[in-house]
Amino acid sequence: MSTVVDLAPARPGTGDQATGFVLTLSCPERPGIVRAVASFLADRGFDITEHQQFDDHTDGQLFLRTAFRGSPAGATTAWLTADFEPLAEEFGMSFTFHDGRPQQLLVMVSKFGHCLNDLIYRWRAGSLGAEIAVVVSNHEDLRPMAEAAGLPFVHVPVTAGTKASAERRLLELAAEYHADLVVLARYMQVLSDGLSRTLAGRAINIHHSFLPGFKGAKPYHQAHERGVKLIGATAHYVTAELDEGPIIEQEVLRVDHALDPEALATVGRDAEAQALARAVKWHCQHRVMLNRTRTVVFR
Repeated sequence: MSTVVDLAPARPGTGDQATGFVLTLSCPERPGIVRAVASFLADRGFDITEHQQFDDHTDGQLFLRTAFRGSPAGATTAWLTADFEPLAEEFGMSFTFHDGRPQQLLVMVSKFGHCLNDLIYRWRAGSLGAEIAVVVSNHEDLRPMAEAAGLPFVHVPVTAGTKASAERRLLELAAEYHADLVVLARYMQVLSDGLSRTLAGRAINIHHSFLPGFKGAKPYHQAHERGVKLIGATAHYVTAELDEGPIIEQEVLRVDHALDPEALATVGRDAEAQALARAVKWHCQHRVMLNRTRTVVFR
């Protein structure tokens, strides 16, 4: 299961004629990088609409995100990539050009619906920055919520004996629905190491921020017993190390002694929904870049 697959194979007629693009890159720090990028775009008739960069002086790396628009005849990500290669080689850049095609989401859920409900609301309101293509679940509980929103719902049951076949089915669905990103919106199954590696950088998970404390069942009851004063949630990329992938976003809310375990869980669900939605939106806007075990997030 460790073979890298293309989650979103090219679709005819989408993306290639977009006039809005985003360039993301990283490379060793040195003078002249920004000037070279700006000159490359200006020479081809593009106008920069947004530019952000981060110089990681600890590791000597530069991270850059530049959005630009224009209408050169035949401008596509493939054309830009081929034209940019000599410059990238000169500066030792790892880079990607992104077009304006909305990212497609495969959302995975189990029985908790708060994160899915929030994603659906933002998607319908046009503020998610992506399109929900399909909802996949190991239970039937959230089928009504998905179908009421007009979304395909696919039930893929998982047992110890069917885990491998269920994960193969997940990858089939990702290809079928042209999914760019897999969102684990409180999906209560641990992905295998192989699948986690396959989805590296293309799957986001959400969990409460008590980890590594308060593991297992009823974490909010455990938190109540310890008298916690902060409730939080962490959205991160999925890796083979359970709940330890590069963090994209965290939400923290203050609580006090007056809240019982159920009230704490309600606050926690709000934090989870907010952190996950921001992480998904930033990823789909190409604002998140991996920096080894960390992330650079251009908000």
